[in-house]
Amino acid sequence: MDRVAPFQRYFTLSQSQNPIKPKKVSPASVALGPALISPATQLSNLSLSYSWSHLSPSPAFHFSDDLKEVNSLESVKVLHARLLKMSNSWSSDSMTKSLISSYVKFNDFRAATTIFFVGFARNYVFWSSFLDELQSCGGQARRVLEVFGELCGKGVVFDGKVLTLVLKMCASLMDPWLGLQIHADLVKKGFDLDVHLKCALMNFYGRCWDLESANQVFNEMVEKKELAWNEVIMLNLRNERWEKAMELFRGMQFSCAKAYASTVAKLLHCCSKVGALEEGKQIHGYVLKFALGSDLLVSNSLINMYSRNNRLELARRVFGLMQDHNLSSWNSIISAYATHGYLNDAWNLLKEMESSDLKHDIITWNCLLSGHALHGSHKAVLKIFRRMQVVGFRPNSSSITSVLQAVIELGILKFGREIHGYVIRNELDYDAYVVTSLLDMYVKHNDLGKAQAVFSCMKSKRNIVAWNTLISGYSFKGLFDDARKLMNEMEEEGITPDLVTWNSLISGYSMWGQGDEALGLIHQVKSSGMSPNVVSWTALVSGSSQNGSYRESLEFFSQMQREGIRPNSVTLSSLLRNCGGLSLLQKGKEIHSFSIKNGFIEDVFVATALIDMYCKSGNLKAAYEVFERIENKTLATWNCLIMGFAIYGLGKEVVSLFEQMLGADIIPDAITFTAVLSGCKNSGLVNEGWKYFDSMSSDYGIIPTIEHYSCMVDLLGRAGYLDEAWDFMQSMPLKPDATIWGALLGSCRIHKNIQLAEIASKKLFELEPYNSANYVLMLNLYAMFDRWGDVERIKDLMSDIGVKNGQVWSWVEIDQIIHVFCAGENHPDEGEIYYELYHLVSEMKKLGYKPDVKCVYQNIDDSEKEKVLLSHTEKLAITYGLVKSRSITPIRVIKNSRICPDCHTAAKYMSLVKNREIFLRDGSRFHHFSEGKCSCNDCW
Repeated sequence: MDRVAPFQRYFTLSQSQNPIKPKKVSPASVALGPALISPATQLSNLSLSYSWSHLSPSPAFHFSDDLKEVNSLESVKVLHARLLKMSNSWSSDSMTKSLISSYVKFNDFRAATTIFFVGFARNYVFWSSFLDELQSCGGQARRVLEVFGELCGKGVVFDGKVLTLVLKMCASLMDPWLGLQIHADLVKKGFDLDVHLKCALMNFYGRCWDLESANQVFNEMVEKKELAWNEVIMLNLRNERWEKAMELFRGMQFSCAKAYASTVAKLLHCCSKVGALEEGKQIHGYVLKFALGSDLLVSNSLINMYSRNNRLELARRVFGLMQDHNLSSWNSIISAYATHGYLNDAWNLLKEMESSDLKHDIITWNCLLSGHALHGSHKAVLKIFRRMQVVGFRPNSSSITSVLQAVIELGILKFGREIHGYVIRNELDYDAYVVTSLLDMYVKHNDLGKAQAVFSCMKSKRNIVAWNTLISGYSFKGLFDDARKLMNEMEEEGITPDLVTWNSLISGYSMWGQGDEALGLIHQVKSSGMSPNVVSWTALVSGSSQNGSYRESLEFFSQMQREGIRPNSVTLSSLLRNCGGLSLLQKGKEIHSFSIKNGFIEDVFVATALIDMYCKSGNLKAAYEVFERIENKTLATWNCLIMGFAIYGLGKEVVSLFEQMLGADIIPDAITFTAVLSGCKNSGLVNEGWKYFDSMSSDYGIIPTIEHYSCMVDLLGRAGYLDEAWDFMQSMPLKPDATIWGALLGSCRIHKNIQLAEIASKKLFELEPYNSANYVLMLNLYAMFDRWGDVERIKDLMSDIGVKNGQVWSWVEIDQIIHVFCAGENHPDEGEIYYELYHLVSEMKKLGYKPDVKCVYQNIDDSEKEKVLLSHTEKLAITYGLVKSRSITPIRVIKNSRICPDCHTAAKYMSLVKNREIFLRDGSRFHHFSEGKCSCNDCW
């Protein structure tokens, strides 16, 4: 009923019993009383408090002088009355404007609007300025429409220009009934042939009713002029009806009407938005045909269209052919290069722009900021941010969102807090994107308390993105009760959870090892009326993968396929991570083939995941081949391959790859140095290790983390420099953690330093009282020295605390079937395996193999120890692979704990006796055995 009332009030356009005949009405002859009356009788009906004696015509009357004396509403009316009396001697628009402004000044908005409508509303610019003036003084724009309705009801007839303006106002104020009423009156009075009115009607229907009605107005036009064609195309484009707009554009060409430059620019913008390159090229042809290339708006739109359709060379060609470049032109081409990752070219263009005496603006800087943020140059983002401030530009909301993205990636919460302070001081917290970025920053820095505070204080309306950001933060932290509570509050505020909301919960549950609950959420999504999409299932697959539940992740993928959901690049990356985690080489190859067939191989994330999978599955050659085929290698791609070579102990190759990366202008990060130092420690490259460790802070400004210190302790310790490792630990600025002490303990086992081992083990028993690996290392070390009393003491300590040895297992994949060998469990083919192993050991002994009985920490005689050594799971897995696989196939074995020295030696002899390659992945690294040698060069 609220919407019907205006219709009843305004429905007087053609109902006047005795309408006044159309006539020219002067601005000064407008009655301001309750009824429209003739000029002759107006003066007698106006009730003024001033004497009329001084209103007689006077040759000395000057409007501008009298206007200065106006100081109240009554004085305005007096002045108006004088104008009425002298209506034949003036007709100035400036007088009318001054009179209107005077009425507005003293809040008589009805009088001002009446004068404006009757004698002045002929120019849209004046119309807009009048509305601005009215609203600035507290007047309501909707009251203007009410006055219009009153005048119509009194029989005032308006021409097409006034009605065009009123229709535009109806569209702006979303008044559907008055606009509909005007349309009906236009048909009756014959104004429906006016093209400006028709365009105003189309705009009105498009805004207040529906696009189909607007298009119908156009279709009913007898003669379709250029203005109408351009208006209807723009209307469809604004409503994102891309196909209809193109259909109309084609029809426009057949009718010989010409598109305006603004229309062509908008069409090109839509081609950019929807990736319609071919259509964009056709429009480019139209531009050339009708010589619209000189229009800067059109040329700039062409640059953007080609850029966003990944045709940078064509964008640059358009830019080069332009005779004139404005600031927008330069910003467009700089943005194009920055967005596509050609950052050096973007800077060169900036220099060219400066040399052309054209000064850059905040948009130029924002293009550079967003480009560097998009392509991972996060430190450069901070440098640009500081530089733009130095040259006098104040960062706006767009600048802040790019900088916050860099803050998130670099993990510098302190600087992020400074940005937050800047946002508050400069009142940028009204912007939803800025606040959501702040929210995201605190969530990703695990400061949920601050994130909640930002969310609670949001000045802008909390949209679904803000809700989802906070819900995902609680979900990823495993705080599912809080996440669910937020979801309920969100619904109470009238915002319905979308798939992003549900997917955040699904990912969180699966990441925290609650796969069944995550799968249950998939079913809840279905019951809520939505369809789980590829992101939903990928969240399930990826979350399980990140949690280390690789088998469960593969099972979810199978269910996803049964649901008919086609995987995307993220799904494939997660699957490849699973294959790498389980060293499922054959499965990984199948996904590789799928990626090639379906065009995913060009995706840098999939390619990087392939490198990781091949490295972890023991096929370093294939990993390198994938790496070589990648055109635009990212830092993550280099890091992945460097780490792959590092875990194989190929230190020299690691150093070579690192130098190649520097030569390709890729700036290393902390992860790069972890990989490089790992390569050095696994190969005994002490000098190189020191060199790169020192260069971290001196050359690249990277502060070493505990991982880097751990690598250095491991490097020094394995190389036999135990005293240097101890001194390094004492001087490091960080407190040694379990990884540092564990590295020292492992080195002590290699070099049989019982004194330092006891110090390290004591610290580890405090830091990790339930980690059985530390106790086992000390058991081995004491057993080497025949200190059986200490062996029993460690066993008793484990028993008292409740520490149990984790189950040791190894497995080998044969014909896509995984065969697992666990300590204390029998295998179905156990007899055949031991038969082959006895014969194999006999041959190995002929070549010099001697069982290392020191690896057995049981107080039994040596012959019994040799039997115990034969039961080690890695030996059984390798032997089974030799028996069951083809003679040319490499043996690939996965073990969940560190390989013992005897098994390492035995594997080398096995590769020599059987002339087979053996890849063994233990709990810390890879070993590639071939022709009696190991890739680790016994530095493990």
